[in-house]
Amino acid sequence: MVARFLAAGLAAGLSALALLFSGGVMAQPDLPALQRQVEATERAFARSMAERDLAAFSRHLAEPAVFFGDGPPLRGKAAVTEAWKAYFAGPQAPFSWEPDRVEVLADGSLAHSTGPVRNPAGKPIARFNSIWRQEAPGVWRIVFDQGEAWRE
Repeated sequence: MVARFLAAGLAAGLSALALLFSGGVMAQPDLPALQRQVEATERAFARSMAERDLAAFSRHLAEPAVFFGDGPPLRGKAAVTEAWKAYFAGPQAPFSWEPDRVEVLADGSLAHSTGPVRNPAGKPIARFNSIWRQEAPGVWRIVFDQGEAWRE
């Protein structure tokens, strides 16, 4: 009886150890593929402005998104969308942007994108910095965004 109890306990312990160690040997994310995903998502985000599509813009925002600007930070998807509505009012976009650098954390959970912001004539006027969170495989949403005036 004691031998069976010890054998069962040993088997359960070994199973637990196997699960523990197998969880630590997870496949590493394909960082270049994730960088391409984030770059494509950033370009789609920028395209929402060019196409004057506020709904598409909003779909790129995480619920707790924080956008920094001239005043206090905009907190939350609804607040950001409401504040940015003015940028979508006219027939022509007041500015455009595109990423020129994307970096992804080694675990594939967060990414940083940055690049120039241009006026309608194409002149650089600022640089954006955005932090993206992977919410599901292949689904990236922006959690932090800040523009900084161009320094000549």
